[in-house]
Amino acid sequence: MTTPEPPVLETRDLTIRFGGHVAVDHVSCAFQRGTLTAIVGPNGAGKTTYFNLISGQLPASAGSVTLYGEEITRLGAPQRTKRGIGRAFQLTNLFPNLSVRENVRLAVQSRQNAGFDLFSMAARHEELIEMADHYLARTDLLDRADAVAAELPHGDQRKLEVAVLLALETDVLMFDEPTAGMSVDEVPVILDLIQHIKADETKTVLLVEHKMDVVRSLADRIIVLHNGALVADGVPAEVMALDVVRDAYLGTGSGGGDDDA
Repeated sequence: MTTPEPPVLETRDLTIRFGGHVAVDHVSCAFQRGTLTAIVGPNGAGKTTYFNLISGQLPASAGSVTLYGEEITRLGAPQRTKRGIGRAFQLTNLFPNLSVRENVRLAVQSRQNAGFDLFSMAARHEELIEMADHYLARTDLLDRADAVAAELPHGDQRKLEVAVLLALETDVLMFDEPTAGMSVDEVPVILDLIQHIKADETKTVLLVEHKMDVVRSLADRIIVLHNGALVADGVPAEVMALDVVRDAYLGTGSGGGDDDA
């Protein structure tokens, strides 16, 4: 009998309190390599806050986060990124006044620990540019390499964010409503990118998404949060068939909006 592979990422009793309000309530969940898990629930359920706890934007009140069996609960977001957790936000998180290529080159440079020494940069500049262009090609942005990031259409900015995540060589990729604010024409491009990432069995993908058609098309697994607690966990067909999930938590199907808790 094959021994199950240990999880890449795991939260154990992960909790955060804001005053008397428990926004994430003792959530224990393990995420395996080569899987895409969708995190769903009504507005205010705690989805984005749970993401913030995993990626290090918020400190936990209790519980733990482990990556490859190493506890990272007390590490900040930059340290977690260096260890392989990458996060794309609801609002794009780019250097708006730099070119598309420079945004990705800086990510490559950060991952390679190339620093800003003029001599090392002169020696490695061409290599860094080649690596940046590789990730731009993967996200179909190479023809926009010289454009200023702020001038890109919203959909292309989201593609650039994915290129930056890929350039950071993260093992865990976290997408917080990646299709938010996109036109109908732009959505399939991002979904195709995520599908390609999902096909890489070395990656672990977490996705917060309101649109149930997106969840159905991408997810291997769904976890449902409600009032900060984990209330369902399983393959999409089983979870979405649960009366308690369908009626109370997914009732509006493709509803949108921000999740502040």
